[in-house]
Amino acid sequence: MSDTSNIFGDLPEQLPNELIETLGCAADVRIERIVSQGHASPKDFWYDQDWHEWVLVLQGTARVRFEDGVVELKTGDFINITAHRRHRVDWTDPAQKTIWLAIHYQDNP
Repeated sequence: MSDTSNIFGDLPEQLPNELIETLGCAADVRIERIVSQGHASPKDFWYDQDWHEWVLVLQGTARVRFEDGVVELKTGDFINITAHRRHRVDWTDPAQKTIWLAIHYQDNP
């Protein structure tokens, strides 16, 4: 019996909504796989999270908007978003799936 999975496995053919799956979690960390294809945050919506978020684009391209500018991400790019730094997904490539690895974490006391 194996507990292994593949980050690129079980991808849905159609993505009417962005897919967010929790891969693992503990008291101060949550690891997610996010799959987007042409998705963006709703207009005038901003994430304002209590936890930090480290995000790696494993496949595809995307743009993340902050109040002070836009960051373009492509395969292999990563960014650390500190807690309460307002941001939104501005764009993800509609022609291919963008697969993100997101690690949400809190500071140790």
